[in-house]
Amino acid sequence: MDFAPSAEQEMIISTVRSFVEKEIYPHEKLVEDLGYVPTEIAADIKAKVLDLGFYACNFPESVGGAGLSHLEFAFVERELGRGSMALTHFFGRPQNILMACKGDQITQYLKPAVRGARMDALAMTEPDAGSDVRGMKTNARRDGTDWVLNGTKHFISGAEHADFVIVFVATGEEATHAGPKKKITTFLVDRGTKGFTIRDGYKSVSHRGYKNMILEFDNCRLPDAQVLGEVDGGFAVMNEWLYATRITVATMSVGRARRVFDMMVDYAASRKQFGQAIGKFQGVGFQLADSLTEIDAADYLTLASAWRLDQGLPANREIASAKLYATEMLARVTDRAIQIHGGMGLMDDLPLERFWRDARVERIWDGTSEIQRHIIARELLRPLGA
Repeated sequence: MDFAPSAEQEMIISTVRSFVEKEIYPHEKLVEDLGYVPTEIAADIKAKVLDLGFYACNFPESVGGAGLSHLEFAFVERELGRGSMALTHFFGRPQNILMACKGDQITQYLKPAVRGARMDALAMTEPDAGSDVRGMKTNARRDGTDWVLNGTKHFISGAEHADFVIVFVATGEEATHAGPKKKITTFLVDRGTKGFTIRDGYKSVSHRGYKNMILEFDNCRLPDAQVLGEVDGGFAVMNEWLYATRITVATMSVGRARRVFDMMVDYAASRKQFGQAIGKFQGVGFQLADSLTEIDAADYLTLASAWRLDQGLPANREIASAKLYATEMLARVTDRAIQIHGGMGLMDDLPLERFWRDARVERIWDGTSEIQRHIIARELLRPLGA
């Protein structure tokens, strides 16, 4: 297991880092102040990524992507994590769940998403069903040869710019030894479909400009052709494809932490108090040491989980560990950075207060820290019959 990047991988890393520094950083303050990404800036970022050949780099070459391995894509996401999520959204990484497309869905959804002609969003969370997927109330019922969807989704990232949404809904129940279990089906729903509304969600303190949206389905009628995967096969689709979002959160947390750490070190070396650089004081130096150790640990945990996927090895527990540790590490590192910078760390003259706010949501979305701990414990105990 060797995570030292090859010469080609080093080129990928340096190219993406350079792109983030030149094309993302300059717009961050504007997006933070506006609360949205101006259309012209979004279009410019997207066009430049397409020119670089990095758009949809998480997809195989067979469908038009760059064909990066899981490990290589983790390197990309780590560098993107340094920048504003509202802006790096337009770097273009469609949901890999689109690989489940079949027949006409390939030409209508998969390939247009890969070439940047259409943008997607994933809709799972509901007001009464966050981590509890089985509590889902949004439903679809049969009506002749069609499906009729009703219900509400919220906290849906990326839906503001989405041309279509990948939505999970309940399509019935089945009896199990543990009681009734929801059957879940995945649908592809185009923006503008009758009975489907996308509206502004809540105003979040984290990742301003990367809006969360509310989706409403009011007798929204869809044909069988809009089912992604099999009817009642939503859990199978989730289990096969949705691991990627947790690795993304982990890798981006590492990237953001490294940007914060660079600021910590520079300030500790340049800020003078009592006649010397504050980094020479043990109270500051130890915080730097702890931060770097934790960042490196999170980095290796994350890369190891991606490597296991490339080797075809089970990685559910490793991915949960990476997501759990990396997001909680980011919270600790950003808090230390504020402490080292003192009062200035909380002023919007520096981006640290933004990083501090942004870090808070990482422990919640794509599976809370508590859910990740549950996954880890379950993986440990299940083989023992507990």
